[in-house]
Amino acid sequence: MAQLTSLDQTAIPYSSVSVIGGGAWGTALANMCAHNKIPTLLWTRDDQQAREINKLNENKKRLPGIALSTDLIATTDLVKATASEAILFMIPAQEARSLLGAMRDTLDQGDLEKPVAIGAKGIERASLLMMPQVLGQVWPEAKGAMLSGPSFAHDVAKGKPTAITLGDKDPQTGARWLKTIGALHFRPYLSNDIIGVALGGAVKNVLAIAAGIVDGMDFGESAHAALIARGFAEFNRLGLAMGASSVTMSGLSGLGDLVLTASSPRSRNMSLGQMLGQGKSLEEILTSRRSVSEGVASASAVMGLAAKYKVEMPVCGAVADIVEGRAKLEEAIASLMSRPLRAEGN
Repeated sequence: MAQLTSLDQTAIPYSSVSVIGGGAWGTALANMCAHNKIPTLLWTRDDQQAREINKLNENKKRLPGIALSTDLIATTDLVKATASEAILFMIPAQEARSLLGAMRDTLDQGDLEKPVAIGAKGIERASLLMMPQVLGQVWPEAKGAMLSGPSFAHDVAKGKPTAITLGDKDPQTGARWLKTIGALHFRPYLSNDIIGVALGGAVKNVLAIAAGIVDGMDFGESAHAALIARGFAEFNRLGLAMGASSVTMSGLSGLGDLVLTASSPRSRNMSLGQMLGQGKSLEEILTSRRSVSEGVASASAVMGLAAKYKVEMPVCGAVADIVEGRAKLEEAIASLMSRPLRAEGN
């Protein structure tokens, strides 16, 4: 995979942006675009949420206590949202296909070639496709991109320094995205390895569950560090087998996102793993949550890709066995620890 060597510094931001998805991450990105003085719509299914954002300039449900730009407008009108020049798509991976299709259906034939940057991190279970590939099937005319990297929505919304990767095969479109979403505290880097960027965001969620289980079972910091290192090794194997760049694997959307998500209890996936390690059932954990832990849905899909590309991924496999009910925690851990001894790098 060839790497970009330069960026068009004369690119101009998009004239208007719609962010699809009123969760914390979608709201944080929409708020940033609005602060950049770009006309911005935030689409949500929730009428009450839209009214609160427009009246109070706050997303009480997802980003309580954080003041949003007075220029940000929330809407439940999908036709109005898809009319913007560019779209940021922040809907959970397993719901993406149907909504992307509905968005395409709102547009006239001449308006289908829109820039659509996806921020949903996951793999579609039924097809084993990553989000840019789903977009390519459902909305082939769209100019697809993938946004991923180590970024908690609350940090971004509070203006704390953050860096992410924008994967886009078209350097001109990518350069315009960087000018649209970039800010003094939010630094996007451009890559043409869109599949590598998408894969990192999906696999790290599964590995974060494993890291949480290690913490929840009080195995110690040494085990936690080993888990991240060995998890990265198997993620790297899969990425290279799929044609992704080693630069992407070790960059912000790969290793960077893995370190954040597998090291902080603020991560939905790591905290879920911690609860599993403490003896709670997956059902009771998911029932108690409003937000989606994508690693649960992506675990079996990751293993489907591992089988397809003939790559060993024992850590992700253990997570898949646990969340799919094929193995108890103790059995999965015993299986990992009893694997044949081998040289590092294998």
